Amino acid sequence: MIVIENLRIALEALRANAMRSILTTLGIIIGTAAVIAVVSIVQGLQFMITKQLQGVGATYVMVFPDAGSQQGPGVVARPVRLTWEDGQAIRQQVPGVRMITPVVAGTQPTKYRDRHHTPSFVLGVSDDYPEVDNHTVDRGRFFSRLDVERRRKVAVVGVEVVEELRLGRDPIGKEIYVGPIPVTVIGVMEERGQSLGQNQDDLVFLPFETALMLFGRRAGEQVQLRLQAESAELAPQVKDGIRRLLRQRHKIPEGQADDFQVLLQDELLETVGSILGTITGVVGAVVGIALLVGGIGIMNIMLVSVTERTKEIGLRKSVGARRQDVLLQFLIEAITLSLVGGVIGLALGYGAGALVANLLPGDWPPAHVPLWAVALAFGFCTVVGVAFGIYPASKAARLDPIEALRYE
Repeated sequence: MIVIENLRIALEALRANAMRSILTTLGIIIGTAAVIAVVSIVQGLQFMITKQLQGVGATYVMVFPDAGSQQGPGVVARPVRLTWEDGQAIRQQVPGVRMITPVVAGTQPTKYRDRHHTPSFVLGVSDDYPEVDNHTVDRGRFFSRLDVERRRKVAVVGVEVVEELRLGRDPIGKEIYVGPIPVTVIGVMEERGQSLGQNQDDLVFLPFETALMLFGRRAGEQVQLRLQAESAELAPQVKDGIRRLLRQRHKIPEGQADDFQVLLQDELLETVGSILGTITGVVGAVVGIALLVGGIGIMNIMLVSVTERTKEIGLRKSVGARRQDVLLQFLIEAITLSLVGGVIGLALGYGAGALVANLLPGDWPPAHVPLWAVALAFGFCTVVGVAFGIYPASKAARLDPIEALRYE
């Protein structure tokens, strides 16, 4: 009952000086709002990336060239190459590989009659791509291994390309130009929307060898390899087998770093989580300064409040209030002031996060605030209220009742 009564008194004091209370808690409001806004956007982004990576399955493995590992003092720079021949060797010699595709990407304008459109990317892949990346064809078909081996001039396009070039309801069989090369549309990919600013429906897929005719043979020396292992349990063994084989094929001496990277699905998730966690941590450090400023503001206003209410304190003590009762009253008032700032900051932070998520281009995920972030925000506000309210509260508790009643 004492706590509830003190809480009521604290709320009445805040309402009596509403503008002063809001200005006092401005640091708390800004700090909490910034944390919640960043966390809401980062959590939404992490949810979307996790969902996409989980969509390709726990057997997903990615291999790509890594020039950075070959740099540094005492390291002789040499060309970093990763080719489809490496990928074919992996398929033949590494146990546990179910399917694999190379990926080479570039930008080229497309044309159909008098209409022009430049898609986000033109991708050169193999016939295994739809199953490896879990991206299937909606109409028509994907190209076959024979299409890839014979360098046939065929293409599979996204729905955005169909709309931009106005290929009509039945684009299958129509001839378009990708760069200077005429190709026949044989399929349309399923609709995926946008992801991380990239329109997944604004893509053109060509057989790998046909894409090299467009991009040049040198593009075939910097490919990305994507593959699926036979099972999630075999994925780590597949990764080890790929490392051994590629080190042997690339003639990398013992003790020298790989000129490639092999990542499993869970490692990709860990990398994403680490990057987003670092962003949140940096913002949290900056926000800590705002909370510190807010805490100092609370301490100052509580000292002013103690001075203004000196006679009230003397009167309470003269009628039997104990030192701990006065201490608890002003401490609850400081915590309440901090928590009110936290509530306002929480609402503003979520609103800002939702607004930013809506304004960002593409199919950006909605703002998401997990319960742990809300609990953490209120926890920090409580700690700030206690830390910066304890001194004014103890000063009020130590007042002599007789001197307090004489105070003018």
